[in-house]
Amino acid sequence: MSKIIGKVLSSSPENITVLLESLEVLETNKNELQVGQYLKIADGNNNYIVSNVNNIKALEYDVINNLKLIIETQPIGLLTEDKFSRGVNNLPVPTEPAYVLEKRDLDKIYGVSAEYNFPMGVLSQNNQVEVKINGDKFFGKHIAIVGSTGAGKSNTVAKILQSTVGINNSENLNIKSQKNSHIIIFDIHSEYGSAFSLPSEQNFTLNQLTVENLKLPYWLMNSEELESLFIESGDNNSHNQISMFKNAVILNKERHNSEFKDITYDTPVYFDINEVFNYIENMNREVIGKLEGENCPKLKDGTLVIDRKLYYFTDVFDFVSQSTSKDAKATNGPFYGEFNRFLSRFETKLKDKRLNYIIKPTKENGDLLKTDDFEEIIKQFLGYLTKANVTIIDLSGIPFEVLSISVSLVSRLIFDFSFHYSKIQHSKNLLNDIPILLVCEEAHNYIPRLGGAEYKSSKKSIERIAKEGRKYGLSLMVVSQRPSEVSETVFAQCNNFVSLRLTNQTDQSYIKNLLPEGTKDIGNILPNLSLGESIIVGDSIIMPTIVKMDKPNPEPKSQSIEFSKEWNNQWKEIEFKDVIKRWRKEEIADVVEKDELLIQ
Repeated sequence: MSKIIGKVLSSSPENITVLLESLEVLETNKNELQVGQYLKIADGNNNYIVSNVNNIKALEYDVINNLKLIIETQPIGLLTEDKFSRGVNNLPVPTEPAYVLEKRDLDKIYGVSAEYNFPMGVLSQNNQVEVKINGDKFFGKHIAIVGSTGAGKSNTVAKILQSTVGINNSENLNIKSQKNSHIIIFDIHSEYGSAFSLPSEQNFTLNQLTVENLKLPYWLMNSEELESLFIESGDNNSHNQISMFKNAVILNKERHNSEFKDITYDTPVYFDINEVFNYIENMNREVIGKLEGENCPKLKDGTLVIDRKLYYFTDVFDFVSQSTSKDAKATNGPFYGEFNRFLSRFETKLKDKRLNYIIKPTKENGDLLKTDDFEEIIKQFLGYLTKANVTIIDLSGIPFEVLSISVSLVSRLIFDFSFHYSKIQHSKNLLNDIPILLVCEEAHNYIPRLGGAEYKSSKKSIERIAKEGRKYGLSLMVVSQRPSEVSETVFAQCNNFVSLRLTNQTDQSYIKNLLPEGTKDIGNILPNLSLGESIIVGDSIIMPTIVKMDKPNPEPKSQSIEFSKEWNNQWKEIEFKDVIKRWRKEEIADVVEKDELLIQ
């Protein structure tokens, strides 16, 4: 039996205070009585309450030889003779004895079971105790992973995902039998590719999508995404632009998809964006002939345009000049000159080569992707083109102004696939057997808590997944170094939190407020966690636990500069021409758009 270290002084559902026997007890058990460690406290019914140490302080500082010490703890669960369970029914009364939680008790709590079968690391306070979680409750619900820069966040994400797909020490543990996991990673800084690149003999296929091979056709965008891409929301004339653009898109979808009925603005079928430009350009130039029997648009060659949709999509035309003379009477059309600025920006977007993956996505034979290629587009995200468990969507080469739109479109397509596949399975009395985990790295960049219209589409898509995705086999892993800047709706739906060191007080307070009741005090240790340590809280773990994870092997590629090394090197001359050349290539479209010039 463990030796008594003290007795209960007071107890409440949030706090149990223990008075230590003596200063000698503290000295003898110094390692076991640190903040974050555990005590077991008798409840008077031959069971023990496991309580987390939150604070240690001394009373009567002037009495050196008989210093009175108290430990404030937070009750977590009940330890009986054969098991541990979350929650406490009976609180201990004052004078009940308290003990240090020993290794045999920890083994009972974290012992291997069929329910807790996914390894996460070792107990930070005792590296002899392996910590496992309930994999179904972890991956079947939404996950938040947060931590300041340099706390080991990328390594933590990579290690968890490697364990999911069977990678350990650069070996493919599932080489003989590939599992059915589907992980899609939004990789902002192009760092996760190296973590899933194994030697060829390991037969592990990684599906990497970059701006060069990503196919994200504009015609799959919904109304919000299209308008975010092509229309300036702050423009005073934006309502007219939206109305004209919407009408042109619907007419063009009908033009190219005669086999479909009841086509709407959001129907995911092919349309030609260049033809839409032609249509609006013609509406902007349109002149109405006013001679007897005309009263319709009139081209320069005298042709009368009876049906705009038969003419305006095919080319940009010249119209007759406005005139009040009796023999050539003509007036400007209702939208004459109204879309000059809009069309200038529109054409700039169409000619921006950085947007080819959206504007001009092609198949391997060079043909444009159209309605019949929808299946191939979906397969690229789920790994079915290369039979890969992991798909990395490298967002580092995507222009910032279309980052939100790209994330929105991919997220929405994945959700819609999961939704419709689940419905098909349910109609057969079957469950969805294609589980998907969507990893949102650096989530504050595209699902911010506060933000303008440019983030509206991505926030709406991912918040929908957060609220509804779990029902259709689609889970989120939200990763951020600034959790207080991420959408509250998304974090509020997370059932599991992996929190590494957080140094910002705003972020600390935000995360502590998100933690379940009864576990918030453990968040006080957030700024003191060491590299690679994390607090795991949620439905998937037996109790709030500080875990130390091994480094992933292979590791994600860090983009950090070794400043101490570079500062001590000899002065280095660089070729500025190469930097400027790349700079111009990446930024010229932005500069042109801001100056409202056209790229010729």
